Amino acid sequence: MRLRLLAVAAAALVFATPAHAGAPAVSARAYFVVNPATGEVLAQRRAWARVPIASITKLMTIMVALDHAKLTDVVRVQREAADVGESTINLHAGERITVGDLVKGALIQSANDAADALADYVARGNEAAFVRMMNLKASELGLARTHFARPDGLDASNHYSTALDVTRLAEAAMRDPRIRAVVRERTASISGGRRLHTWNDLLGVFGGLYGVKTGHTSAAGWCEVAAVRRNGVTLYTTVLGSPTRSQRNADLAALLRWGISRYRPAWVVDPQRVYLRASVGYGKGKVPIVAAKGAAAAVRIDRPLVERVVAPAALSLPVTRGQHVGEVRVYSGRRLVARRALVAQRAVSRSTRRSTAR
Repeated sequence: MRLRLLAVAAAALVFATPAHAGAPAVSARAYFVVNPATGEVLAQRRAWARVPIASITKLMTIMVALDHAKLTDVVRVQREAADVGESTINLHAGERITVGDLVKGALIQSANDAADALADYVARGNEAAFVRMMNLKASELGLARTHFARPDGLDASNHYSTALDVTRLAEAAMRDPRIRAVVRERTASISGGRRLHTWNDLLGVFGGLYGVKTGHTSAAGWCEVAAVRRNGVTLYTTVLGSPTRSQRNADLAALLRWGISRYRPAWVVDPQRVYLRASVGYGKGKVPIVAAKGAAAAVRIDRPLVERVVAPAALSLPVTRGQHVGEVRVYSGRRLVARRALVAQRAVSRSTRRSTAR
């Protein structure tokens, strides 16, 4: 029996869109909310505006430092780093401390002296050379509207980034397991009897949040880039320039809650569903066609999923159970969400009826 292909396309809203679908009002001067797995931008305001980013800068400082140093390397602290002031871990000139402890100091306690000590070590005391390395790395990462002037993030002319670039910087930093392991810690102990405490007030409080970095200066205001994983979806959210620390926390939490609420876990390929029934002729019943296995995903509640089934309308005998006969594909817009093989749910033997010569 000749196979005849049948293509079926159907569109349906997975969830009805709530009336309050818009992003919440926040006080931050710029923000950006994105699903990095799909590239979907859920919300943004002035995401391309060049603004100071304060200690979020330290993500780049650590990335560059770890490109050129090992966590076990020992750094001799220079006086310039020890004297930097503001947020510090009270390093002393001439003190010896590992790169690993300085990384923790810079990322957990946002210590300026730790960041500057790392820059001194990597660039052999030449801060300008280290800053050039930071800007080269920014260019390599495609951070087109970012420029660094200091390794610690203190206010300086010609030191800026954007909500979009900060988010990309955080995504890149979080691909390094050494950084990922540190930014999820609320406290840590390092050499010299130092006890570190994070400035990330939502860490351990907002469910699913696992990094990444805060920042504050008088010019930058209160800033943070955060990564959250909940309900099967990961989101990155950046807020820059909130007026107070408490308002930054409120802005970030509101955007994160809203972003997560845009998604629901769902079976996009149902393992229990019969996608079509293929005929086999000879008076035999049609064969149910099912997915070889299901597929679950976090899907947008405000976007339809389009399902395309490509499989034979008729099958040649014999048919074996589990025989691959086609494919189901599920799309959100142009993005392929899932694809699964379609198989015969039951076997059908070859017909034994023979024609008789007359």
